[in-house]
Amino acid sequence: MTSFSYRPDRRQFLAGLALGTALPFVPAWAQSAPKSGGTLTIVTWPAPTYLNAAITTAGPETLLSGKFYEGLLDYADGMVPQPQLAESWEVASDGLKITFNLRKGVTWHDGKPFSSRDVAVSVMEILKVHHGRGRSTFANLTEVQTPDENTAVFVLTKPQPALMKALNASESPIMPAHLYSGTDVMNNPVNTAPVGTGPFRLAEYVRGESLVMDRNPNHWDKGRPYLDRLVIRYVADGATRGAMLEAGEADLVASSLIPPLEIIRLGDTDGFEITEHGYEISSSMHLLDFNLRNPILANVKVRQAIAHAIDFAWITENVWFGFGHAGTGPIHFNQTDFYTTENVPAYALDLEAAEKLLDEAGYPRKDGGNRFALTIDALNYGEEPLRASEYVREQLRQIGIDLTVRSTDSGGFVKRVYTDRDFDMSTFTGSAGADPTIGVHRFYWSKNIKDGVAFSNGSGYSNPDVDALLEAAQIEMDPAKRKQLYAEFQRKVMEDVPTLPLCSTARVTIANTRVKDHTVGAIGPFGTFSQVWLDA
Repeated sequence: MTSFSYRPDRRQFLAGLALGTALPFVPAWAQSAPKSGGTLTIVTWPAPTYLNAAITTAGPETLLSGKFYEGLLDYADGMVPQPQLAESWEVASDGLKITFNLRKGVTWHDGKPFSSRDVAVSVMEILKVHHGRGRSTFANLTEVQTPDENTAVFVLTKPQPALMKALNASESPIMPAHLYSGTDVMNNPVNTAPVGTGPFRLAEYVRGESLVMDRNPNHWDKGRPYLDRLVIRYVADGATRGAMLEAGEADLVASSLIPPLEIIRLGDTDGFEITEHGYEISSSMHLLDFNLRNPILANVKVRQAIAHAIDFAWITENVWFGFGHAGTGPIHFNQTDFYTTENVPAYALDLEAAEKLLDEAGYPRKDGGNRFALTIDALNYGEEPLRASEYVREQLRQIGIDLTVRSTDSGGFVKRVYTDRDFDMSTFTGSAGADPTIGVHRFYWSKNIKDGVAFSNGSGYSNPDVDALLEAAQIEMDPAKRKQLYAEFQRKVMEDVPTLPLCSTARVTIANTRVKDHTVGAIGPFGTFSQVWLDA
């Protein structure tokens, strides 16, 4: 059970979770001696397109990445860096050089030795080019020097304060250079047959249904992982996922992927642990993108009108059942060092104002009452994106916009929105990251408009003033000045509204109490799971 008293109010529920995790997360069972063996079953949705988080920021891939692959660093609570593939590191006083001393004796799953060349190829040829957030994270990185097999040196043109918060396996996995260098990265067969250095190896993969990982007996962290096997099952219906958890057919659900009311009920049920802990690196936001290539949506008054037709608080309370905060701007509510509403344009529910803006934009109501028709694509990642889209459809109908809701799987969504650009509006959940540079910039920085790069600047938004603010914030070392830059960024973006932040969502992990140490740091379910054990 959770460590708080159950109340039917979701705000109190979340407050109880926050209270329970304000101190370092060390449950009573974490003090027991770990036991080796057993199979852990995770149930989730949607199924991944790839098995490689170096080329996509999609949730299914990031959940898997830390089990197959590893990063240079891991992170304890508070995003304190910990050794992983790098045993130690040194940042130059001017911030322009970071030297990583790599772990010796590490091998890839195919037996080949890990070296500094793997780091260089991963960062310069894969993450910096193909990863939606990596393009921002490594924007000022010009070279990865490899003076020897056990040393990698990042060389930057300008300091990048957020970089050291983005080097874990789910964000910046290190890939095997001997299998990727010089290849067509996006079509490399290893993308669906992973060869990593991580604690688990691929045993079986049935696309769209299930994935089985077995313990890596040659992992450098001797004695780990404790689990013999990790099974991921992909089940589309949230209620079914919850029923599987309760019936013992699954052991863990991450990212709140069962119905919110079921989360609350299980919080008062013996045999389950629920925690909001472990999502520091991936605070999530539910966003609505406008395709600015569409001449109708290129008109800012149309976008502002749509914003005035939506009740963001209603969405938070009735779609996410209070698990989050109504969207107010591009930065997540939990990023308290930068979040602000001061002087940031707000769009209260006002259908009359919306109608007036549409008239001013040159789209009066026609015979029958409609002004124009649009389509919204909802990423099928839980039920909430579809329900949010259906709510938006009904709201826009009241101001004369005929909106069609279209839903597809992750692969179809990415192709339509980020490759073909064949959409009007899209809605999806994206990670704000541990720092705005890592998670937020990609949605608004014009240099992140690149066909095929998923979950980046899908709207096609390009504002030189915003670009300048983001690029200055990337390198600003003074926290107060950096906060000012992000305050102005929030103001300008909410004037232009290329993207509507519908909700800053709160995510939880729900697990059977026999699952021990599933959340021990800032990475939570996106980590290696090498420390997880079962108290059968």
